[in-house]
Amino acid sequence: MGSAGALLSHPRPQLHPGGVLISQSRPLHSARNLPLLSLAAAAPGLQRGRCRRLCCASVNGEGGQREAGPPPQMEKSPSSGLGAALEDPPPGPPVENGSFGGLSQEQEQSPLYNFLYPSKELLPDDKEMSIFDHLEELRERIFISVLAVGAAILGCFAFSKDLILLLEAPVTVQGVRFLQLSPGEFFFTTLKVSGYCGLLLGSPIILYEIIAFVLPGLTRDERKFLGPIVLGSSVLFYLGIFFSYTVLSPAALNFFVNYADGAVESLWSIDQYFEFILVLMFSTGLSFQVPVIQLLLGQVGLVSGDQMLSIWRYVVVGAVVAAAVLTPSTDPLTQMLLAGPLLGLYLGGAWMVKLIGR
Repeated sequence: MGSAGALLSHPRPQLHPGGVLISQSRPLHSARNLPLLSLAAAAPGLQRGRCRRLCCASVNGEGGQREAGPPPQMEKSPSSGLGAALEDPPPGPPVENGSFGGLSQEQEQSPLYNFLYPSKELLPDDKEMSIFDHLEELRERIFISVLAVGAAILGCFAFSKDLILLLEAPVTVQGVRFLQLSPGEFFFTTLKVSGYCGLLLGSPIILYEIIAFVLPGLTRDERKFLGPIVLGSSVLFYLGIFFSYTVLSPAALNFFVNYADGAVESLWSIDQYFEFILVLMFSTGLSFQVPVIQLLLGQVGLVSGDQMLSIWRYVVVGAVVAAAVLTPSTDPLTQMLLAGPLLGLYLGGAWMVKLIGR
């Protein structure tokens, strides 16, 4: 039966002496035929969280005819926990294409963000490759690098005696003689010298393969910056080796020879001598890469030139400590000779970062 029929089927409303009209209805719960006001007072928990039907009626005149009021309205209780839990969360801030939530626009326009997440329009050779294709390309380039270094080592081994005489030159003029203290020591020394020289000659091939592997993932601006970085790094590395051979090694070796003069005769092991000279040369070449690292940090936006110059006191201490670690000897002369160029390279790199930042 419809709502109108249900309304007419209710018993006649009763008028209390105060003139209050009490309407009776049939609720859906078990407490049947209870007045609406009594039901609300007796069981308020049953009315919570559900829609209540309000039935209104009035007596028209003396005939006692009942008139239906406005259609029943559905009223939702504000204390309903289920409805609040099912409500949709408020919309968050809009996220643009290619951006990440939680990052401000200034952070997304920083040099570090542009370096880590470049736009696809800035990658001219960008192409989709699977992880297996990347591993295959990496395997091929490593194979080419190893092959080039191996060929350079074999070539240097053919002229190993000439290379040994060239590296003995800084101390032979002072009367130092070299001895072979164990069988095969000279042979393994020639292998060591050939390995270092072959790695030095094959380093351009290794550098080329590294650049060819990472070049498709670089933007146009990064490619323009890559050329000076690679050229400057190569020049500084070979300049460090030349500085070690012409300045550091003779100074350190002369210090040891003059210190022992008149007390002992200088008879040095060939293997220990070349261990000293080769480690000193390569560590000096690596330490000369300080300006390159500074330029990379400045280009990415991690450190500015003013910040580099503001910590010059700590750099002086760090240069002395680095020279003590990199030099295989313990004499202070060699450490000071290496710490001076390191400090000069750092200050020069800081000024270059500051000028480029302007």
